[in-house]
Amino acid sequence: MFLFRENNVEVGIHWLPPGGGIDPGESPEDCVRRELREETGWTDLEPERLLCTWEHDFTHQGVPVRQHEHIYVTTGPHREPVLEAPGIHWQWLSAQHLATLGEPVWPPRLSDLLTNPRPEPVHLGLLP
Repeated sequence: MFLFRENNVEVGIHWLPPGGGIDPGESPEDCVRRELREETGWTDLEPERLLCTWEHDFTHQGVPVRQHEHIYVTTGPHREPVLEAPGIHWQWLSAQHLATLGEPVWPPRLSDLLTNPRPEPVHLGLLP
């Protein structure tokens, strides 16, 4: 799995897949395509399966936010991103490695969800 490692002053260190907010009128699948393009430069990947949804609260630039996330699985070649954001580290990680990182992964249970796929998306609900 391709993940970014962020060290956010307000949230702390955590690993997460590429993603971001849905624009008005945009479907979750269109958002996946746009965010992959914006954050990696990759234009050849398609969302294949909704893995899970979840919600979490955090603070962004001093403003409380409740984030609703849709996590999709997509497959593609292991490669470097075309675009790289300063200060953001990325890495290809196996589901087994995710379970032993020792740092938070968003969404929680990502390793388990990838290792033991369910036939339907898992709704994790509101998590701390």
